[in-house]
Amino acid sequence: MDQPFTIGGLSLRTDVRAGDWAVATARNFNDNVVGCLVPPIFAAYARVFHPALREDGERTEEVSWAEVASANGRLTHPAMQWPSISGSWRFLFSDHQPGLWDTPPREGSLPVRQAARLARILAAYTVIPEQCWFAVWEGFGGLALPVEDEEIPRMEMPARPMLLLSGPLSAATTSLGEPSWFDQRASLWWPRDRAWCVATDVDLMTTYVGGTHKCIATLVADDELEVMKVGADHRLGWDSDSLNPPPADQRP
Repeated sequence: MDQPFTIGGLSLRTDVRAGDWAVATARNFNDNVVGCLVPPIFAAYARVFHPALREDGERTEEVSWAEVASANGRLTHPAMQWPSISGSWRFLFSDHQPGLWDTPPREGSLPVRQAARLARILAAYTVIPEQCWFAVWEGFGGLALPVEDEEIPRMEMPARPMLLLSGPLSAATTSLGEPSWFDQRASLWWPRDRAWCVATDVDLMTTYVGGTHKCIATLVADDELEVMKVGADHRLGWDSDSLNPPPADQRP
């Protein structure tokens, strides 16, 4: 690049050594646990559930996983999975349950309201919120970043090579997508002091956070987010819900 690339207050970095700690400590991707996404070095971890959406006239309302689980006679617990609490594989990416929800939870990107709220809470748990790192998986199709430039180094997270940017914590809401309709936030972000780390995988409808016990307790207690405490060994797969019955239909 002849000129530094910037987007929404974030600057693309050509030196990715700031992410070496995460690359070195993340677990093997085949383990399929939280520690593959958020390095398993933190005292505690949390799972942030992306909401479903319900259309109510001209308004759009968020619908929690707990509400969906209750309406379908399922249990709300940290390992619940969307197909299990909704009751069908067809609800994974499409269809709807009339009167309950119209759009399934966002996959692969933390919704903007949740990102803003999470950033506000996490600001109290780092001494330098103005100095943060944001990494995004290079495989997203609509990134407004020079992904095609192979000379730009990647942060080699397990199975997820990422481009690295830097900026203030307030930039956590920045969309890295190029078309206005492609709303894509960072896949991995943390402050310079590594006090916490946030990860949203391309294949998941939830986001994971690692931090201190106090930090995670604050997230779990927040009434503007749907959050549950998990461990670094918490399984990520759709089959990890052992308390609710599996979907009645066959997985496509």
